[in-house]
Amino acid sequence: MALRKSSAYSKRYARPYTRKSKKRTKSYIKTVPNSQIVKFKMGDLKGFAKGEFPIQIYVTSKENCQIRDNSIEAVRQYFNRFLQTKGGEGFYLEVKIYPHHILRENKMLTGAGADRMQTGMSQSFGKNVGRAAFVKPNQTLFIVGIKTTKQEIHARKLIQSAKSRLSCKVATKTIRTSL
Repeated sequence: MALRKSSAYSKRYARPYTRKSKKRTKSYIKTVPNSQIVKFKMGDLKGFAKGEFPIQIYVTSKENCQIRDNSIEAVRQYFNRFLQTKGGEGFYLEVKIYPHHILRENKMLTGAGADRMQTGMSQSFGKNVGRAAFVKPNQTLFIVGIKTTKQEIHARKLIQSAKSRLSCKVATKTIRTSL
């Protein structure tokens, strides 16, 4: 079954839900779906720890929203692929958010005659369909570490084109340090 549009989850108020009881019979959610994010830190990890990346670009959120884990993973893969090809001297990429919140959906029938087959249920709990990360304003989503100003131009274009993959408005902040 296809995923619902991100607008079904992203902008509306949601109470954080991560409850999973140790006793399976007492747990509302029987199984927690796996996170689709494969890696959280990529590139030259040792070089970043030593401070070899003088230019660091922080991608931050401008508003409250929920970002699904498949969206975070899509942006991560996009950044990683193009930083490897156009990165040149190396790069560092870190995902700073983790999808804790469990998304639920009350599946309903659609189409002709569905109103006679299923009327639904008010305030139903629903089944889990995925995970999402709650994001607050000015929260850092990604950190991109690069070495040269030429790489910075490519990274800024990359971030501009990745904005459409995220369900919230984002801003960038650059921190420069001298070696």
